[in-house]
Amino acid sequence: MPDFTYAARLHLARLPTPVQRLDRLSEELGVNLLIKRDDLTGMALSGNKIRKLEFVLAEAMAQDSTAVITTGGSQSNHCRATAVAAVTLGLRPHLLLHTASGEAPAEPDGNLLLDLLVGAEIRYITTEQYDDSDAHLARWAEELAAAGERPYAIPSGASNALGALGYVAMVDELCAQQRAGAVPGGRLPDAIAHACGSGGTTAGLALGARAFGLDSDVVSYAVCDDVAYFQDKVDRIVNGAAARFPGLPGAKDVSYQVVDQWKGIGYALSTPEEMIFLRDFARADGVILDPVYSGKAFRGLVEELRQGDRYPHGSTVLFVHTGGLFGLFPKRSELEF
Repeated sequence: MPDFTYAARLHLARLPTPVQRLDRLSEELGVNLLIKRDDLTGMALSGNKIRKLEFVLAEAMAQDSTAVITTGGSQSNHCRATAVAAVTLGLRPHLLLHTASGEAPAEPDGNLLLDLLVGAEIRYITTEQYDDSDAHLARWAEELAAAGERPYAIPSGASNALGALGYVAMVDELCAQQRAGAVPGGRLPDAIAHACGSGGTTAGLALGARAFGLDSDVVSYAVCDDVAYFQDKVDRIVNGAAARFPGLPGAKDVSYQVVDQWKGIGYALSTPEEMIFLRDFARADGVILDPVYSGKAFRGLVEELRQGDRYPHGSTVLFVHTGGLFGLFPKRSELEF
């Protein structure tokens, strides 16, 4: 077992999430294809975000915070998850959301509708201003502090050293499920694939695989930016975790791959082929993917399994379904039935 101690943690998610075999695709593709249903973590279907927030919000509570502030796109799963979790804990949520114009969408939908429903205070910036989101968060935090709040700022995706522990813990959970006979086929995966938008899930999986001795390739399907961007970001998160939590490995001791060929035409933008893929998968397997993260990543995984280069025939491949269901609703016009 690894020689490190988890940080303080809240228990907000419904865990463990099940692991199921995708029988149809397994037979078609010649692999044992599994899916870890992190879309079922609870907290208003918060997906992978709530695993990270269990650790991040534990620190906020320990600091006697009264408010949280975070940032993302207008359909950010992370922002919605943060808002829901915050009000559950008695904290006031503040969201800095970016849109192309820097204005609120004409009609709230999907995640944004839920942000408003739970009473989040929202400000908007342009997508260009989002490149300097840390500075915008810091200024808003100063305003809140001046008004008597004790704000706690969370980076996009809760992707930092503390948030990454959520997916170290997921690997821990997966190993326990395998020992208990709850992993179809009975063996740990040869590869763990997932969507990547802010780097924290990748960092946690890479750390967890190393810490718990898994001989599993961690394959990260980028939904924005490129390989160099995410390698730099994930390495910084990993090194931050190693510095903060002795016993965790540093970036030179972990292994992961970033794949950026399946992000399509841009972040949160969808092609007809991507929308057809997630529609057909829902109809064939009854699993709902989202168009921003899991849909792009799982499509990339399936196509690469067909090609047979990255994943050997007969291997066990686990896809981590990171959630995002509500991102489908604003894209209803792009779906063909």
